[in-house]
Amino acid sequence: MVEIETDRLQIRPFTLIDLDALAATWGDPAVMRYIGSGQTRSRSETKASLERIIEHQEQDGFSLWAVDHKADGKLLGFCGLKSLDDTAEIEIGWRLAKAYWGRGLATEGAKAILEYGFEVLEMNRIVAIANPANVASRRVMEKIGLQYEKEARYYNTDCVYYALNRDQWNASSNGSTC
Repeated sequence: MVEIETDRLQIRPFTLIDLDALAATWGDPAVMRYIGSGQTRSRSETKASLERIIEHQEQDGFSLWAVDHKADGKLLGFCGLKSLDDTAEIEIGWRLAKAYWGRGLATEGAKAILEYGFEVLEMNRIVAIANPANVASRRVMEKIGLQYEKEARYYNTDCVYYALNRDQWNASSNGSTC
């Protein structure tokens, strides 16, 4: 089982044991504001999503992974890689509980996931999307080196589309976090 450790985070595959903590996060209107239609997820909707995430991990060897805060041992959200909506591209994504916002944790986790994708999985390109109004996620994308490419529509939602290829990663990479 893959685990990635950073200074403040433990990143690992999800299990069904994570359902209650994940449901609490996805039930928070502030967390879900810029996700799809902005609606919160019920516990049963979260469980169905969690089962798909676990299946993705089992089939593809990567997925959206649980992110635990090392200081308090709590699940704070997810960060990871998945197939982008009806494409052959790989998307990096993150979603953290509101209590952990503004601390650089999304950036820290996303950098580690990018490194894993390029260095371990040997991916050639990783993309990210966000609601155009989600300034915080756009800042994370830029901090980890992704570059804006276009306006797009995925998951029935208008979004901004950022990307980074392996050559760009190699040129800007300055050290390992895995």
